[in-house]
Amino acid sequence: MIGPAIARGVEPQDRERGWMTLWFLGLCVIVLFVGGLSLDLWRAFSERRSLAAAADAGARAGASMIDEQAYRDSGTLQLDPAVAEQEACRNVAAQLDRRSIISCRAHGTTDHVDVVVTGTVDLTLVKVLRPNDPIEIRVTASAAPHH
Repeated sequence: MIGPAIARGVEPQDRERGWMTLWFLGLCVIVLFVGGLSLDLWRAFSERRSLAAAADAGARAGASMIDEQAYRDSGTLQLDPAVAEQEACRNVAAQLDRRSIISCRAHGTTDHVDVVVTGTVDLTLVKVLRPNDPIEIRVTASAAPHH
């Protein structure tokens, strides 16, 4: 007995034509999705690194604001907390790469200054999953004066 495909003149392998194309198109969609996700994650990582550099610079600037009167009177190396906080956030605001910075908070004591910088990252592919909701990144840096 002859099969229905052979009776019509169609080879058995002809019935499977097109599956490779569909498989390849599906693979391309997956590769494009993974590539887009990788770019979004790289952008978030890059922005976090930029925010960390700004916070570090702000903390170092704040840690340079020593209380000169206390140093002259007793030789004690300590910070002027209010001036350190102000200088830390001023330095963060003066950074060249500040496009994603939304806030800077500094807390100073006589021993050290802590700086918290918050920023946002607008993503491309992940925006499909989280529309109108950028990712918030927060970094902290601390510095103390030293001889």
